[in-house]
Amino acid sequence: MGASTSASAALQTSAVPGPTTTSGSPPPGCPMHQKEMSGIDHAKNENFASEFGCPMHKETEQTAESADCAGPAHQEKAYEYVGCPMKSKEAIDPSNMMPPPNQCPAPDQPFSLSLGREESTIPRAGTANNWVYPSEQMFWNAMLRKGWKWKEDDLAQKDMENIIKIHNQNNEQAWSEILKWEALHAKECPCGPSLARFGGKAKEFSPRARIRSWMGYELPFDRHDWVINRCGKEVRYVIDYYDGGQVNENYQFSILDVRPAYDSMGAVWDRMKVAWWRWTS
Repeated sequence: MGASTSASAALQTSAVPGPTTTSGSPPPGCPMHQKEMSGIDHAKNENFASEFGCPMHKETEQTAESADCAGPAHQEKAYEYVGCPMKSKEAIDPSNMMPPPNQCPAPDQPFSLSLGREESTIPRAGTANNWVYPSEQMFWNAMLRKGWKWKEDDLAQKDMENIIKIHNQNNEQAWSEILKWEALHAKECPCGPSLARFGGKAKEFSPRARIRSWMGYELPFDRHDWVINRCGKEVRYVIDYYDGGQVNENYQFSILDVRPAYDSMGAVWDRMKVAWWRWTS
């Protein structure tokens, strides 16, 4: 299928991998409009990526069991309280491969953490809402589930605030890159894509990442596979996250390599077209 001029320009100027700040937006009249994120302060450089490398968590609505552990919603009906304390056998959400969110302080937690959650600009497939990022408390509990243990010289209360901001920026950056690819299909899906589900594959290096490592480049510290809904058609994207060094004023430090997975002829054709544009530009 033919590519639009805007899609060609966007993908020619986007390095692979490389950070970008350009984000697409759906045409007027579409139900999935993005919202601007609030401003953020400068953060100190915290090189935690190789240890935490976690995607955003989706809310799962359940009935409240205790008001004490319920946190204030960052947006109306963003999530309902999920019972505490943490359970050993929690149902896994297939859309993000995570257990229900836990807003309860962990045993022996050294300081209190925010329960507030921020709405992303990423439309959530099957709804009129966007995905909602985890709170500081949810992120802390998620790290504990992965086997992390807090030590006094590891993290301070302010560090968790910065980690959440960097985490959210990583996901906004990934979605921005996906929108550039999806611009190739603007006529096919004029209202734009939405995110159906995702999962982390930190130890499953993509063939491209392995080939780069054989050439002397570093391996990514994380990998995600995102499945988007393109007006009824599911398309998988592979995202490799590389350490970009210093955290900038927008809490961006990751270098992302985002591309459609080689699991359909359409994806192969898209990557061939973009490779040609980059080669000839």
